[in-house]
Amino acid sequence: MRAWRRSLGVALLTVVMASLGTVLGTGAAGAESNGGVRVMPLGDSITEGTQVPGGYRIGLWQRLASGRYTVDFVGSQFNGPGSLGDHDHEGHPGWRIDQIDANITGWARNYNPRTVLLHIGTNDILQNYNVSSAPQRLSTLIDHITAAVPNADVFVATIIPLSNSGQEANARTFNAAVPGIVQSKVSSGKRVHLVDMHSKLTTGDLIDGIHPTAGGYDKMAAAWYAALQSVSGSIGEPGGTQPSPTPTPTAPGSTSAIRGVGSGRCLDVTGVSQANGAQAQIYDCNGQANQQWTSTSASELRVYGNKCLDVNGGGTADGASVIIWDCNGQNNQKWRFNSDGTITAVGANKCLDVPNYSTANGVKLQIWSCNGGANQRWTRV
Repeated sequence: MRAWRRSLGVALLTVVMASLGTVLGTGAAGAESNGGVRVMPLGDSITEGTQVPGGYRIGLWQRLASGRYTVDFVGSQFNGPGSLGDHDHEGHPGWRIDQIDANITGWARNYNPRTVLLHIGTNDILQNYNVSSAPQRLSTLIDHITAAVPNADVFVATIIPLSNSGQEANARTFNAAVPGIVQSKVSSGKRVHLVDMHSKLTTGDLIDGIHPTAGGYDKMAAAWYAALQSVSGSIGEPGGTQPSPTPTPTAPGSTSAIRGVGSGRCLDVTGVSQANGAQAQIYDCNGQANQQWTSTSASELRVYGNKCLDVNGGGTADGASVIIWDCNGQNNQKWRFNSDGTITAVGANKCLDVPNYSTANGVKLQIWSCNGGANQRWTRV
């Protein structure tokens, strides 16, 4: 009888929790993906959502959905309520900057985020862990993120307030160093952005002196959303990031211009050159011969009739340049059009890419690990 009652109790609890739309458990789980722009929420318990499971991710997800952005939260952790459409994240309660740093390269490579939301440093203050050197640890962590995913936009937040006056004084000292750190990365060409999160909350928004209330987390969500909207491409475009499949993109013999989705400019041979080694670039679409590309049954992209789009030297590394060369049938001259608009270099299994999401005339093209960003999507025109 007792066993029967225990089983009934478990069943009733399951029904109640399901009716509340609650996802049980915290930790690793099967990843959820809708094919959208990959965003990694990265940090400690404030990212995980201690006290309010899901934390700021709930309000951020709802804003993204209302704005018609298609975003895929990524990370090795999983928690939050049913109202949170994607439960993946990289928030680790109790972790300091150095602990995140010890794992970030692997996470970045595994999940290849297009955008990173970083809120970290609170536990360095709470644990009084070499507080004076915390800004340098943050700087090193940002360097490791940008090295692992150099095309990602990294949003670095100042940490939110703390109720303890001594800890809050240390938090303010730490936060005061963050703008200079971010600016140093920007000056070196990195895609790093400052988010002033500290000013968005007060200690009245804290449920336990450390973690926000539901309302406090929603203020964080609003700050993240505004920051993301201010950086083009960081969350794709309203209405979704997935283009309609290009009609018969690989039909042999078809000749047309190829326009970049992110830049609106065309795949072009620099200077209308026909010399071997002339670099491919993006340029205003003009209908000239150096922008007319013919797909062949050999998976080539030919220009001028006898030159092929070519990965320089048969390179396979991220950043290998793209040129034209006499057609020779080698794998570094084979390209595959994909239904999401990307163009894969068959020999390297990497995508035709506009560096750093640039939209300027004359930017030279490369191959890069495929990430679905607008700078890797193309359409025939």
